[in-house]
Amino acid sequence: MVHPTESDTIPTHPIQPAPRLSMRTRSAIWVWSFLAIPVLFYCVIRFYPTFNAFWLSLTDWDLMSDAEFIGFENYRRMFADPGFWQTFRNTFAYLIYGTPISLLIAFVVAYYLDRVRFAHNFLRALYFMPYITTAAAMAWVWRWFYQPPPTGLINSALGELGFGQIEFLGSTTNALPAIMVTAIWAGLGFQIIIFMAGLRAIPDTYYEAARIDGLGEWTILRKITLPLLKPTTVFLVVFISIAFLRIFDQVYNMTTNDPGGPLGSTKPLVLMIYQTAFSSYDMGYAAAQTVVLFTILLVVSLLQLWILRDRA
Repeated sequence: MVHPTESDTIPTHPIQPAPRLSMRTRSAIWVWSFLAIPVLFYCVIRFYPTFNAFWLSLTDWDLMSDAEFIGFENYRRMFADPGFWQTFRNTFAYLIYGTPISLLIAFVVAYYLDRVRFAHNFLRALYFMPYITTAAAMAWVWRWFYQPPPTGLINSALGELGFGQIEFLGSTTNALPAIMVTAIWAGLGFQIIIFMAGLRAIPDTYYEAARIDGLGEWTILRKITLPLLKPTTVFLVVFISIAFLRIFDQVYNMTTNDPGGPLGSTKPLVLMIYQTAFSSYDMGYAAAQTVVLFTILLVVSLLQLWILRDRA
């Protein structure tokens, strides 16, 4: 009698091949594999310092001893400080006046420079040169321009024309506009180049059709150029706003005898953070000011994007 073996009694099943990933899944895996390191680096460099700054803003820390948790005391101290509110007003003065003036000048220059054919590349490089110049060197040159005569170039020229001397950096009224002029001039080259790129991206067929219909240059500007430049304008508004909210180099280098002076009339929030952290070594208080600046930057950027968004 033949007894059944174990192989006869246990049913066998064919080995199922491993499921193959689709091309889309494999592509996604490769993409995220390449992006993993940059994303991790960005999180470590950006998000961790942000969360750490918020934690430090709730402490009392002077770099020498351990951080002591004090809750929202730094924020109460900051909002009760008249110096903070003066700095807050100065920062928004740079933003509110500097942004539209920069945008208007950059557009006008780009609009007419785009029509120039003689020495076009030379003029474009000439306008762009201040943007690539070291901020400290540029600020010191402008500081020399603003000096009283006979040293200062501007006051010397005014004297030759029979006008009186203007106190630029020594006046609480004139110092902030004088520094703002320097900041506007410094960033103008980049904004002109971006506007010119936006103008070049507009197809010529729109202008040809408009001229065939008999539209004038002013109507073409309002109905075609400005609407089609909206993405470029939105980018530049946000970019310029962030630059003015973070202004530091021009103020610090042009008022080195009294940084942010005279009497704090030119001090922006970034300079206040710098002085609090590296002059007073009050890191917790400086972190609270940093959180406020980060909040302002975020709110202003999102508000501008919402206002200037496409409503179609």
